[in-house]
Amino acid sequence: MISRSLNPPARRWLTWPLAVLAVAALALIVWQATSLFKKDDPAKNYQFATIQRGDIEDLVTATGMLQPREYVDVGAQVSGQLQKIHVKVGTQVQAGDLLAEIDPTVYLSRVDASRAQLRNLRAQLKEREAQLTLAQIQFRRQTALMAEEATAQESLQTAEATLKSAEASLESLRAQIEQTESSLRGDEANLEYARVLSPMAGTVVSITARQGQTLNTNQQAPVILRVADLSVMTVRTQVSEADVGRLRPGMQAYFTTLGSQNKRWYGKLDQIEPTPTTTNNVVLYNALFDVPNADARLMSDMTAQVFFIVAQEKDALQIPIAALQKKSAAASGQRPPQQASGDTETAPRTRQATVRVLESNGKVTERVIETGVSNRIVAQVVKGLSEGDKVVSGLAGSEQQGATSGVPRRMMGGPRL
Repeated sequence: MISRSLNPPARRWLTWPLAVLAVAALALIVWQATSLFKKDDPAKNYQFATIQRGDIEDLVTATGMLQPREYVDVGAQVSGQLQKIHVKVGTQVQAGDLLAEIDPTVYLSRVDASRAQLRNLRAQLKEREAQLTLAQIQFRRQTALMAEEATAQESLQTAEATLKSAEASLESLRAQIEQTESSLRGDEANLEYARVLSPMAGTVVSITARQGQTLNTNQQAPVILRVADLSVMTVRTQVSEADVGRLRPGMQAYFTTLGSQNKRWYGKLDQIEPTPTTTNNVVLYNALFDVPNADARLMSDMTAQVFFIVAQEKDALQIPIAALQKKSAAASGQRPPQQASGDTETAPRTRQATVRVLESNGKVTERVIETGVSNRIVAQVVKGLSEGDKVVSGLAGSEQQGATSGVPRRMMGGPRL
């Protein structure tokens, strides 16, 4: 009787551990099955980017400086004390306006002396002309008397010599008058140069001399101030020898300034100077282009971040460069052939590249596509992909540029400005 009463509890204690073991074994089987299923999913090993539309620009970047296209350094043409400066920085002037005055005392005295000397010579001229007239009369009289044999041969010769002497004296005096007149014109010019006039219409952008300063033109041409036309500015950029071959006159360019990074100014490349400058063993070529400045927001010596547009596409399908498995010519740094004319290369040669695409069934397959315009971030998809397709842009857990699911539009169209 006692043994039968203890048997049921013992059985219950034996049943619970078996149940726990059964549940644990079932959980283990489920976990292993789930792990095996996940290992069979290839998509979990990759990061994907979504094909989307945006603007693409292939750019050559450079740093430049702004300067007026037309400007004149107004200097002194005569020596003397700078007596008065009639303008200040920022003054608008017209051609011929009085800018400054140099003490004219010395030049005024020279003009007065030359004029007095010229009056003296002209008075002498009248006297010599009278002497010539008298010599001519005497020579004609002696010639007539000699014809009638009423005078001596010696008297005729004397009259002839006197006439020639009077003619020579008159000619010499006329030459002196011409010389004095020339000197007078020079003195009058120097006197006029004491009044410094503006050679062009524009704005006074700098004044380097000071009122009361003595200017000496015998050693150098001292600069008093600079007048510039600020309606058109020239951007002078320095392009490395690695990129200068991609530039061509007429191509579009734009730039931003440090104070207005959200504002773009556009222009066209005018020229590339053939002589480079070398700084720290880096060879740089000057590339210049003009830009209108009607609102006068651009000023001299401003720093410009310049972008030359080698090629561009608007509203194009874009793929991150990181998604191109086999490097195309665009991704490997090879440049498309330059065109003979045109502002921007709008139809570059296409190139083939291989990408891995996430198909609708969840599998990742390889696909050959054609690319067009590209930069360091994205490339244009010409053929082989559609908007919304997902391509492999990196391995799961890696930190690669463009390896996210979709590249922000502000990055896919070029540099952030």
